Amino acid sequence: MARKPLHKWAFKPGMRASAFGWRGSAKAIERLKSASAEIRAVNRVEPVTAVDGVVALAARIWPAFEHIDTSSGALGTAVRRTLDDLVPILIAAPANEKTRAKWLEQLRAAIEDDGVDYLAPISERFGEIAMYPALMTLHADRDLALIHRAWSDWERYSHVGTATLTLSCLLEAERYDELLALLAVKKTRLWFDNKFGAEALLRQGREDDALAYAEALLQGDRQTWGHHDICRFCEAILVRQGKADEAYRRFGLPTASGNTWLAMWRDLVKRYPDRDARALLEDLIALHGRKGKWFAAAKTATYLDIALDCAADHEAAPATLIRAARDFAIKQPAFAADVALHAIRHLLAGRGYEPSPFDIDEAVDHLMTASTRIDRRGWAIAALQRMMETTPGDDLMQRRLSQKLTELSAE
Repeated sequence: MARKPLHKWAFKPGMRASAFGWRGSAKAIERLKSASAEIRAVNRVEPVTAVDGVVALAARIWPAFEHIDTSSGALGTAVRRTLDDLVPILIAAPANEKTRAKWLEQLRAAIEDDGVDYLAPISERFGEIAMYPALMTLHADRDLALIHRAWSDWERYSHVGTATLTLSCLLEAERYDELLALLAVKKTRLWFDNKFGAEALLRQGREDDALAYAEALLQGDRQTWGHHDICRFCEAILVRQGKADEAYRRFGLPTASGNTWLAMWRDLVKRYPDRDARALLEDLIALHGRKGKWFAAAKTATYLDIALDCAADHEAAPATLIRAARDFAIKQPAFAADVALHAIRHLLAGRGYEPSPFDIDEAVDHLMTASTRIDRRGWAIAALQRMMETTPGDDLMQRRLSQKLTELSAE
């Protein structure tokens, strides 16, 4: 029977050694995306062949990216995301022990050559990738003595590139006592390593010990590396123990994450679907302060009374309030009118990023549109007149508002 031809990987030529220069981050990220897409496509029909692609990509990442400026963090994030997506392919592939042993040796060599720990996602799950107990033991033992010597010598500590994969193999081989003993000799306590110890305690059913072990890393005034992940680990234990309220207060609420205030609220709602979403928002505002910054989150969440409270705060951005007044002038005119007034008040006080007299024009226009829809045009004009008299501030904005009031009175 003729042997099936090997897949010819399209990504390989573009991932050769020194393929990228100092400013090659964006191009490298694109190459990672195309390589990942190719591997995942092959995995749908040939999972074993797909692993060959993952191994080939892992071996090429450091040689190809060695000279790229990584100070922005974008490339490192892209590599981690890519490998996090591909590691399950390594684990799930239906391969015998001999084939998997070959993959492990190639991956180990790539990890040893890795200059900046790009391959950490593979190292962290090396024991799972090994799958077979004999392979776990082989890779756990290979550098165990070396790591112990390096970590025991606090005066002349040296990094061992295979330490993480060794910890992973000890964990998956259920050699928990050896794993904890090895971590105990290390001078530094970092979640990067100690998460394996915490997981070892958890897998033995020692939940309270695992919680204390992880929480000990949070002690001190400075926020330790991996703070967010440690809190999530502790949170999960408390939830599993039926202590959801304690988990929320101690770890869940403080670790709400996202690129925006709204994203933080959504993260918390997703993690605590049984808790009142409005109360979650109020808790976030109380914890973080800076009420004005939460306006967009409260508005989008449709808690308009909270949004108005936020709009009154000095940190609320006038431009954001003006857009909200425009968007709600028809569907929620009472809300839009109040928001527009807050925007004008902030502009008169000189707040906002590069404010312009045209901002006054726009805010007043939205105010009049909204107030007219609820038959409160006179109220709106009176409110503007009171504001002129009681809100000292930017002369240019004051003069512009005075002009708008004159125009409104003439209509």
